[in-house]
Amino acid sequence: MEGDKLNDFPIENLPYGVFTSPVNETEKHIGVAYGEFVLDLNQISHYFDGPLLKDKQHVFKQESLNAFMGLTKAHWLEARETIQRLIKDNTIKNATDVKRPFIELKSVTMHLPVHIGDYTDFYSSIQHATNVGIMFRSKENALMPNWKHLPVGYHGRSSSIVVSGTPIRRPYGQTLPVEGAAPHFGPCRLMDFELEMGCFVGGPPTALGQRVTAKEAEDRIFGFVLLNDWSARDIQKWEYVPLGPFTAKNLGTTISPWIVTVEALRPFIVDNYPQDPAPFPYLQHNDKFNFDVKLEVDLKPEKSLTYTTISRSNFRHMYWTVKQQLAQQTITGCNLNPGDLLGSGTISGDTPDSYGSMLELSWKGTKPLRLLNGEERKFLQDGDTVVLRGYCDNGSLRIGFGTCEGKLLPALPFEE
Repeated sequence: MEGDKLNDFPIENLPYGVFTSPVNETEKHIGVAYGEFVLDLNQISHYFDGPLLKDKQHVFKQESLNAFMGLTKAHWLEARETIQRLIKDNTIKNATDVKRPFIELKSVTMHLPVHIGDYTDFYSSIQHATNVGIMFRSKENALMPNWKHLPVGYHGRSSSIVVSGTPIRRPYGQTLPVEGAAPHFGPCRLMDFELEMGCFVGGPPTALGQRVTAKEAEDRIFGFVLLNDWSARDIQKWEYVPLGPFTAKNLGTTISPWIVTVEALRPFIVDNYPQDPAPFPYLQHNDKFNFDVKLEVDLKPEKSLTYTTISRSNFRHMYWTVKQQLAQQTITGCNLNPGDLLGSGTISGDTPDSYGSMLELSWKGTKPLRLLNGEERKFLQDGDTVVLRGYCDNGSLRIGFGTCEGKLLPALPFEE
C-alpha cells in the first residue's frame, strides 16, 4: 500500500482523527490518515509495544484523542515512529490478527477528534489587526497600544465548536443599523467567516498557578487544524464594548477533522515575524516556530456548482507565534488540559487577495467580490458554502490538512 506524495496524507504526515465507518457505525475509533485510507489505531493498539507506550496501549482504544494527547511529547514521537515503521515494513498489511486495519477514507464519517474543554481565540495577524483598525479608527491609529506587547485574545465557546461539514445557522441578535438610532433585533445581516489555524494543547494537565513560558511551550503543542471562526459582524459591532466578542462569535466554530502534528510540519518551519519592540522575556524564544502553510478559501453559492477561490493566504503571516500565545494564556497561572484549543485569529497577508475575512476582502462592504458564476458578495448569503484548505508543499513533499467546510443556513424563525 503506497501513500501518494501528491496526496494530503503521505507517510510523512499521518494526522490523527476520530471516525466511524461502515464496519463500526456506532463506535468511534482513533485513526491516522494515510494516502486514501484511514489506519484504525484501535485495532492495532497491541502493536504499540515500545518502551513508553507498551503500558499505555489503552489510549488508542478511546473515543477521543484526549488520553493520548495527555501523554508527553516523547510518547507522541514514539507513536509516530511506530506507525511509520508498521507501514513501511508491511507489518499491518500482512497481519493475520487484525481485520481491515485500513479503511477507505471516502467511506468514513469524521467526528470532533477531541473533547474540547476550553477554547481561546487570539488576534495575532498584524495585517488583519491593521486592516480592522484602519476601517474602524484610522490609518494613524490602526493598532491598539497593547497589540505589539502581548498576544491579544478572548475566551471562546467550546460547546459550539463543530467538525467540518456541519452546517451553521445565521444567528439572531441585537444590532445598531444606524449610529445614534435605537438598536434593532433580528437576523444577522453581515455574516462572515474567518480564516484561522487552530492549535491543540497536549501534555499532562498543569496545576492552577503554573506558568509555561514560550521557551517551554513546544512540549505542550500537539498539533494543528484549520479553523473557521464564523462571525456576525453587525452583532459584534454593537455588543463588543466594553468586554469583547460574545454572541457574535459563539454561534459556531468549524475545525478540520485531522490534527497535523508539529513533527509533520517541521520541514516547513520558517522565520518568525520580526517583532519590534522586543516582547517581555516570558514571551521570547529564539527558535523558529512559524510555518509555511498555504491557505485558501473557496466560496460556493447554493444554486451554483462553481467554487470561487476568494482568498490565498499563509500561516507564516502570524506576528505572534503559537508558543507566545500559549505563554500568554498561562502567564497568570491559568491551568492547561489536554484538548484545549487555541485559535490563531484571522490570518491575512499584505495583499487584498490574501485577506482572511469578508470584512477585509470587501473592505466593509464597499468593494463587492465578483464570483465566477457572476454573483457578487459583500458578506455571506444563506446557502453559501465556505471551504478552507491548507497545505505545505516544497515541490517534493506535500503535507495537507484536508478541508474545513461549512454551509450557512437561514436563521431559524424567532417566535416571541
